Amino acid sequence: MKIALVTDAWLPQVNGVVTTLVELRQGLIARGHEVVMVEPSGFRRFACPGYREIELAWRPARRVAALLREAQADAIHIATEGPLGGAARAYCKRHGLAFTTAFHTRFPEILAKALRVPERWGYAWFRRFHAGSSGVMVPTAGMLEILRGYGFKNLRQWSHGVDLDLFEPMPGAELDLPRPVFLYVGRISYEKNLDAFLKLDLPGSKLVYGVGPLLERLQREYPQVHWRGIVPRGELVRVYSAADVFVFPSRSETFGLVMLEAMACGTPVAAYPVAGPLDVVGDSAGGVLDADLRHAALRALELPRPGARARALEFDWSGVCRQFIGHLVPARDPGLTHVTKLSQNLHKLHR
Repeated sequence: MKIALVTDAWLPQVNGVVTTLVELRQGLIARGHEVVMVEPSGFRRFACPGYREIELAWRPARRVAALLREAQADAIHIATEGPLGGAARAYCKRHGLAFTTAFHTRFPEILAKALRVPERWGYAWFRRFHAGSSGVMVPTAGMLEILRGYGFKNLRQWSHGVDLDLFEPMPGAELDLPRPVFLYVGRISYEKNLDAFLKLDLPGSKLVYGVGPLLERLQREYPQVHWRGIVPRGELVRVYSAADVFVFPSRSETFGLVMLEAMACGTPVAAYPVAGPLDVVGDSAGGVLDADLRHAALRALELPRPGARARALEFDWSGVCRQFIGHLVPARDPGLTHVTKLSQNLHKLHR
């Protein structure tokens, strides 16, 4: 099957959405599917306001149309709501093509914190964007209920996975910091609620890997924290393995892939009991969820590390890819509800 995957988030950007889509593409190709990428590198670009390290396509409609017309894909999936996603949506609507979408990032909360735009306005805009989708893929049950409450339709739960071959415990890994080491990995931005972690009275060391628009301010306000920027993805295995607890302070996640990466390396998670952590960690032995983040972090120190790895093993990519394919729809025959039905019909024709 040929799948057109349209995304504004792609390499060299570093975030959970990019990681998820890169691994999804690899998983689909490994299963014999052809994936046509429509991503920012082939377009004129501009820096995203407030996130200058992220580049977005500038006026991409004509080229997106040409790429989709040339691809003649069996299924079209629009992964993001940016300029490329908007152009692909418009093309599909204009030509009567069915498509699926995904809700990866809670942008309404980001806009509310960064620009003081009311959340309900943001959700109204995103609801309109996804209204034409034959299936809106959402990574957790908690997020699905939130979107349902805002009036979203055609929601489909699609979990995410973790590279269990890459992220595994590394015996003897060290960080040369006073223990215990409480770690955060991710964007240093408005929606991550990092102050909630940085201000905690905890023993040992606080260690942060990542960049983002709040980095300079937080470095000034919390000089006792160890700030390490970005490292190659493979190096994160050592970092996760050497930490004692992974602290995830965000209250506005759709999923939280970094929690899975940490647990896959045997590091338990401390987080709030909100959508994202409730689905990724839940009531497993992989971490502690508590409204008191300090209490969660200290209790997580007591957890046996094998329990975290065991929880991560439940999120392998083979099941994630199967679920994604099951949610796709034929681009040129919306009457069929699944691409698998189209594949079955083609198989009958060629027998």
